[in-house]
Amino acid sequence: VPLVESGGGSVQAGGSLRLSCAAAGFTFSDYLVGWFRQAPGKEREGVASIDADGSTDYADSVSGRFTISQDNAKNTLYLQMNNLKPEDTGMYYCAAVESARVPGPWATLDLGLFNLGHWGQGTQVTVSS
Repeated sequence: VPLVESGGGSVQAGGSLRLSCAAAGFTFSDYLVGWFRQAPGKEREGVASIDADGSTDYADSVSGRFTISQDNAKNTLYLQMNNLKPEDTGMYYCAAVESARVPGPWATLDLGLFNLGHWGQGTQVTVSS
């Protein structure tokens, strides 16, 4: 499995969690990487992405509360989630797509694009009110 997520858990509203995603077999610096989530009965949606130049893209629902970052030396992606809300509950997935497949010099949350790359197995985040 090329991507392994960790850091999920159960927290109360207003709390924080930090998710991690470790890559094996490829280098994050050559990829657009991102976090997606899926709640029961809902479609998978983009949360945040970051490209090799550090450009980021956030879903409006998490902007200002979540921060995506990566440590290229550790080949690890992070998602710092603050002020969590019950609507943030879901399975969180890490994904990576080769930078060569990205149509422009910017980060994106295009699910179809990321479906051309690698996905992790997911980590559960549950936020209670």
